[in-house]
Amino acid sequence: MRLVRIAHGGTPSWGELEGATVHLTRGMAGERTGETVALSAATLLAPAEPSKIVCVGRNYVNHIKELGNDTGELPKEPGIFLKGPNALAAEGETVAYPEWTENFHFEGELALVIGRQARDLTPENALDSVAGYTCGLDLTARDRQKTDLQWFRAKAADRFCPLGPWLETDFDPADVRVMTRINGKTRQDGRTSHMIFDVPTILTYLTRYVTLEPGDVVLTGTPEGVGPLSRGDTVEVEVEGIGVLTTRIG
Repeated sequence: MRLVRIAHGGTPSWGELEGATVHLTRGMAGERTGETVALSAATLLAPAEPSKIVCVGRNYVNHIKELGNDTGELPKEPGIFLKGPNALAAEGETVAYPEWTENFHFEGELALVIGRQARDLTPENALDSVAGYTCGLDLTARDRQKTDLQWFRAKAADRFCPLGPWLETDFDPADVRVMTRINGKTRQDGRTSHMIFDVPTILTYLTRYVTLEPGDVVLTGTPEGVGPLSRGDTVEVEVEGIGVLTTRIG
């Protein structure tokens, strides 16, 4: 099932997408209200209402190599950084090229949204806490990443986390293709089976330290092939079995 968050009549709403029709629900994955909206008459919003966006860095070996970070052993535990809700952007939106960076990068990823409060998960039950999966774009000011103490500007600036187009609930994250295209040209092409830490391991690790709340977002890392963006570029992140997230760089 596909869960969508839409703007219709000036009010954000959740719904279940069937064909071209949105069946409105009482919250994310809630009961249907009986009201329907044509998808063409609505605007897609980022399919999450997070208190926090938790991101995993350096989770693919070849991505570690391309950034020159393969000077020692592979990571023993996931490397974590945060974005705030301010970073969300929706399917089809335009993100302005920041004036304060000269090296703005794309990183396409598999993302997930938490469906119920999660603490001290285990690999066996971790996926039960997931409401659905979606496409994520981790925008990065690479030059500022080298100077920020905690990647505040580099990763967590406004609209640095496009997400969408919807949540796919019937999905196995173990081995799916993740691609990023820039102006139609494929720049990233990896598989989640190449992750150093898989989704259950990530969720188990995170919930040892923090409680994940319904609506929170987890980005799982990016394959090799990241690179710079230019004003006017169109970025497409495609995750097999989910769909395509399109972001334009203004």
